[in-house]
Amino acid sequence: MENDLALAVEAALAAGKLLRDNFGKSHVVDEALHHDLKLALDKESQDLITKILLSARPTDALYGEEGIAGNQDSGRQWIVDPIDGTVNFFYGIPHFCVSIALRVDDEVVLGVIHDPMVGETWTIEKGGVPLLNGEPVTCSTRTQLEEAILFVGCGKDTEAMTTGIERFKRASLRARKMRMMGSAALGMAYICCGRLDAYVESTISLWDIAAGKLLVEAAGGKVTLTLKPGKSDVYSIVTTNGKIPIEEIL
Repeated sequence: MENDLALAVEAALAAGKLLRDNFGKSHVVDEALHHDLKLALDKESQDLITKILLSARPTDALYGEEGIAGNQDSGRQWIVDPIDGTVNFFYGIPHFCVSIALRVDDEVVLGVIHDPMVGETWTIEKGGVPLLNGEPVTCSTRTQLEEAILFVGCGKDTEAMTTGIERFKRASLRARKMRMMGSAALGMAYICCGRLDAYVESTISLWDIAAGKLLVEAAGGKVTLTLKPGKSDVYSIVTTNGKIPIEEIL
């Protein structure tokens, strides 16, 4: 697995360099929705990751936000978000990342989250210690909502946005600070190293949170996923440092 982790880091850093080199430039918009964007660079980033991963592991599968590749019958599946925070990237906000996880026989066994603008890389192997740029990290020790910083996502459809805004309002009355940051993967990375204390969102895709879930749990936190009815690999998520009573504002 060590070689798999090194390969995932290589792919994440290569994609991160691509994103950093293109940050602040004009971009081709492949799809513009009311609450989301798809860029040509999303696909270019995933294609680069796919080339690196599948050149080294040609019998593996890849499942990403921009589509699938490789042998879909394989028990080894790379789960990729080539730009988590595309809207931030497009608008010149330097808060986005590359997220890569490896699922073997339906169990996520490693994860990498790379922030190319800050130069931070979180890594984790199942059963191991979560690392930030090679140094061990843990979730915060905060136990009270009144001292916590919470990240609430609002999703992209009407139901998810309504739920998120209501939660944001309830939590704002209790928490020290609230954040809507635009990258689920980075939000979970921030929880695993103690910068944030909880993250809640009613609709999120697996590629956004696969690596982050493993990181948070290894750092002492708790992640609860509830599969959305009728949807594959789409969940509601509640993530905490393992100590904050988040149920009080859900």
